[in-house]
Amino acid sequence: MEDNRYETALKIIGNNIRTIRNSKGLSMEAVANEANIEYRQLGRIERGEGNTTVASLLKIADALKVDVNKFFQG
Repeated sequence: MEDNRYETALKIIGNNIRTIRNSKGLSMEAVANEANIEYRQLGRIERGEGNTTVASLLKIADALKVDVNKFFQG
């Protein structure tokens, strides 16, 4: 039961990141470069695969110029 809750949360976070990135017209490569993370890692985060660090989420938020709280809405 708990695993499903975590999986759902990761998918929501990833979807929110993708939605924000697309709304700003930014490519995954551009955001990954700005955030100084691997392009593939950003892809995994956006798909809700695996877990990521708070540090990575903060870097992505900075690259997208949004508050990290936006990732957790929904």
